[in-house]
Amino acid sequence: MLYWSPKNHVSLSPRARHTKSKRWPRLQRFYRQNECCDWLKEYKMRHRVGIQIRRTVESISKRFFTEVPCVGQVLGDSFAEIESLGMPEHFCEDELLFILNSDERKSLTLKYYAKKILYFLRQQNILKHLKTFLEQPAEQQSALEGAVLVDQYCNPLADVTLDSISAQLDEMAEKVKKMLRIKNPSHPSLRIAQGDHFVIEDFELQRQVVCALNSVLYEQLQYKGNEFDYYNPFNSYIHQVLLCRTGIPISLSVLYMTLAHKLGVQLEPVNFPNHFLLRWCQKPRGSEDIYDFVYIDAFGKGKQLTAKECEYLIGHQVTADYYSAISTTEVLLRMVGNLLNIGKRGEGNEKSYQLLRDSLDLYLTISPDNVQYLLLQARLYFHLGIWPEKVLDILQHIQALDPSQHGAVGYLVQHTLEHIQHKKHPVTPEVKRRSASEHLEVKYSVGLIMKHKRSGYNCVIYGWDPKCTMSQEWITTMRVHQLSNGAKQPFYNVLVQDGTCRYAAQENLEPHSGPLEIGHPEVGRYFTEFADTHYVANEELQTRYPEDMNETLGTVQELYNRLTPGSGSQEQASATDQTDHQATPV
Repeated sequence: MLYWSPKNHVSLSPRARHTKSKRWPRLQRFYRQNECCDWLKEYKMRHRVGIQIRRTVESISKRFFTEVPCVGQVLGDSFAEIESLGMPEHFCEDELLFILNSDERKSLTLKYYAKKILYFLRQQNILKHLKTFLEQPAEQQSALEGAVLVDQYCNPLADVTLDSISAQLDEMAEKVKKMLRIKNPSHPSLRIAQGDHFVIEDFELQRQVVCALNSVLYEQLQYKGNEFDYYNPFNSYIHQVLLCRTGIPISLSVLYMTLAHKLGVQLEPVNFPNHFLLRWCQKPRGSEDIYDFVYIDAFGKGKQLTAKECEYLIGHQVTADYYSAISTTEVLLRMVGNLLNIGKRGEGNEKSYQLLRDSLDLYLTISPDNVQYLLLQARLYFHLGIWPEKVLDILQHIQALDPSQHGAVGYLVQHTLEHIQHKKHPVTPEVKRRSASEHLEVKYSVGLIMKHKRSGYNCVIYGWDPKCTMSQEWITTMRVHQLSNGAKQPFYNVLVQDGTCRYAAQENLEPHSGPLEIGHPEVGRYFTEFADTHYVANEELQTRYPEDMNETLGTVQELYNRLTPGSGSQEQASATDQTDHQATPV
């Protein structure tokens, strides 16, 4: 219970105080116990912020709705709107979370945009923390804290904090101490308290720590390198490494090095090509002879290697420079670079574009003058058709850094300006009425939950065409000509349960036999509610398909009557089902 100052007691009744605490429980953590505060002012501010945020979120769908999913959509203008309101950040976030945690099946469009805004606001906050982190002296920068910031930026909606990650590592360090106590009850690491910075100089005592650490990490806790799913971005997120106990060389090295430091052993990160390593000096500190170090492969269960053996890992010789210790900033660049490469290897879907955007943001925050990645960022935004004004800013920066890029920059500037001009004169969206003569063969309607007869996937319809509108190349690749009705039949835009968007022929679809929610991230873009048997189109989708919702209601009612005992011939329903499933579409 928050402290109530007598000065303000008449300003807010006990009932109102209770209402504030009950309605906005997440805000309690922002106030210290027994804190004197003008609670009436706080209450009014929170209420006002809630109204303003909700209005802003509600307006976004009208301005940004497109019938075709925009991969990597960025709502830059709306984010700037919320930032410009000058409202307390924790109140903004609390209202967005309030929207997201309301009834699961309703206000889907509101939640869809609230989630995007929350994602953006948290990322902006994390970038501020990262910039502050990078401004610290190199010796004060912790690789673990940097790894947590990378994790948080790529997973802003997850509950990842430095305190929670550090607490897990403290528990692991205690397990190592327990192992050490068995081997050497007088070991100095046992006297190191949490937060102490104590370095053990004796090599034999260091060796005992490393042996105990290997035993706990790889034998007791079963940590290992993820050889089978190496390019999964989860391997780079420290909270996932701790959860799954798998990772890649750099993430496991950060974990290993942090634990060793907690126990008094100084290890240094080595930016070895294709396989990140740690080095452990076997001579008095200060030596730079590569043969004075043992190299630890955290990915290989803590195996200790000589300089020559390190080359066997990658199959070729390298110069002595690759054995040098690197800074925390360089560790983060390597970590973010890995994520960037995973994003570039992606399949061109929402997740891979999001990862590519996030990792580019991080890389250019750490190394803002990297022309190669600035140009990649400009091309990515241009390709996705997002933030054209920001593209121009990036291109101007590239031109100032490297005038030799004039050709590539000029091309992008010209086409970006054309895109900005096009945005000023948007095309009026087509309205499709089922009653129009050219649409009479369209059998299904938006909001219906369907099943693909051939592929077996479940989906929901969010759009349709009276005939296939894709290119001839697509039609040939997808073997549309092998369908009994070819490309001249109606085709449907569908959101699939597996998170993909597909374009399906009418003859391949049939209504799903029972209630089913479609767990697709774009559902909220088109629908405002899941109504047990179907999805209710939002205002924007209904404007495009003004006659579809009545058709959808009629279809689900007909399906219900056909399948419900007593509402018709069950034998007939069964026979109809068999006929539907006996079709053999290509």
